[in-house]
Amino acid sequence: PEVTRRIKPLENQTEKHFRKQLLHYHRNVEGIRAAVCKGTTKIINADQPKSDVYAQVYHFLCQQSRSVAPQCPRVILQGPRGSGKATQAALLAAKYGLVNVSMVELIKQAIADNSKVGNMMSTYIDKKMMVPDNIVLKCLVERLSKLDCATKGWVLRGYPRSRHQAEALSEAGYAPNRVYFLECPTDTIVERLSLRRTDPVTGQAFHLIYNPPPSLEIKRRLKTHHKDAESAVDEDMLSYDSQVEELMDYYATSQGVNADQDPHTVFESIESLLTKPLPKQTLKATL
Repeated sequence: PEVTRRIKPLENQTEKHFRKQLLHYHRNVEGIRAAVCKGTTKIINADQPKSDVYAQVYHFLCQQSRSVAPQCPRVILQGPRGSGKATQAALLAAKYGLVNVSMVELIKQAIADNSKVGNMMSTYIDKKMMVPDNIVLKCLVERLSKLDCATKGWVLRGYPRSRHQAEALSEAGYAPNRVYFLECPTDTIVERLSLRRTDPVTGQAFHLIYNPPPSLEIKRRLKTHHKDAESAVDEDMLSYDSQVEELMDYYATSQGVNADQDPHTVFESIESLLTKPLPKQTLKATL
């Protein structure tokens, strides 16, 4: 009786407070469910012994997803410049709602925003030096850690470019669950890039074969970017070829895609691979 007399209710433990918390929860729970990837949630009745609740949670965490596709796709597109990575990334992002992440664009945006990591990178770029891998990775991780990437999944291009970068990306907690190598003959790459032109007046891009200028006047004033010169393309191919075998070896479950065909045909090939069950090795790496 003495103890009972001196008992006081804890702060914020009143019935009114609990009702307010429940109201807030029910107002927001559906939005939370919608933001989380489908297949990664389960409703469990908590009005039962704790051991039963624990058993059901544990069982759900241990079972493999029944979906034939990754719940939150983390896709990496590899391939030489001109193999169509940007086109395929845009198609994947449009159809599946993935976040389209370009390493080159991230670097440009970070520098334009004068962010801390952007200023660090511009110091090296201004001196025409290679930006250290750890700074590039920091820039990428800042983007992949954002809520949209975590909930929708992402498709990444332009990174990694070496086995060391691939290992660092996995160690940072962003191992992909799909890796595709867009395979294209050198002659096709040279044709795609060396025949690209830009109109200096309008900024419009053309290709002398696939998207020719509408008039002779425009054709005469077109300019070629120095990176699209045949010699520059050959150097890019040599650089890519020097690293691709190590990347393929590291991403043992990666798959090759014939990129020497119509873009939509290439996309259909990628899509068919995307919806196949995850290989066991990849599943273990992502759990």
